[in-house]
Amino acid sequence: MSAQHPIVAITGSSGAGTTSVMRTFEQIFRRESVDAAFVEGDSFHRFDRAEMAERMRKAVEGQDHTFSHFGPEANLLAELERLFEQYGATGTGRLRRYLHDEAEAAPYGQPPGTFTPWEDLLEGTDLLFYEGLHGAVATEDVDVARHVDLLIGVVPVINLEWIQKLHRDKAKRGYSTEAITQTILRRMHDYVTYVCPQFSRTHVNFQRVPVVDTSNPFIARTIPSQDESMLVIRFQDPRGIDFPYLLSMLHDSFMSRPNTIVCPGGKMDLAMQLIFTPMLWRLLERRDQTR
Repeated sequence: MSAQHPIVAITGSSGAGTTSVMRTFEQIFRRESVDAAFVEGDSFHRFDRAEMAERMRKAVEGQDHTFSHFGPEANLLAELERLFEQYGATGTGRLRRYLHDEAEAAPYGQPPGTFTPWEDLLEGTDLLFYEGLHGAVATEDVDVARHVDLLIGVVPVINLEWIQKLHRDKAKRGYSTEAITQTILRRMHDYVTYVCPQFSRTHVNFQRVPVVDTSNPFIARTIPSQDESMLVIRFQDPRGIDFPYLLSMLHDSFMSRPNTIVCPGGKMDLAMQLIFTPMLWRLLERRDQTR
């Protein structure tokens, strides 16, 4: 952790909804005039799209049905930790971008599914903001979580997470239900081993729980909307959280435990604005005091 160069990280698995949370933070940064350095977790995958497909083919041929984007073999976790450590110390570091589609790739003259060259972050940013799979990961070799000042988990219940992934991958990537199901099964070992433990290290968890039937996610025709959900917000340390204020601002909310608020899912954006704006103020005030 660093007082002078704070780091905020959102962690969640593929299809969990971390991108929507990132957009909320972008709104907060614009309103509060925060110059953030954005880092996507996909940029620390070890292999580009073609290489990953080849590695996957070889893994299946070798009867390895657990190789996935979730595990350390497919990611540059040491490089991610080095970025966090260097940013905390100096306010800069090295990173690259993963080009997801034609629109992202066109300015670089590269095909989609590839990485841009490594480059140095510009100096002078207010904080580093990470969104991806491994913002709170810790293994025998790396401990990314220890460098982060504000860790946020985005954790829909598992059936909802699968529904969101199924709909996203079919609509945006053209995958079949069968192919996506195989991906989910293949990732299960790494999900349990490397993704789930992260949510015990996060400072705040947001978990969306649908109140409609999601018992068979593989045949769900629609994604349950936020208004068809409840939002469970868990604070690792409830000290300093103004729960009476949050309860008054989040209509129809209640506390289910001393560190947990439950509110209507449609109030997710408002809840994040109310919770994280003062947290960011404190990080930036502490930064200013140390400079």
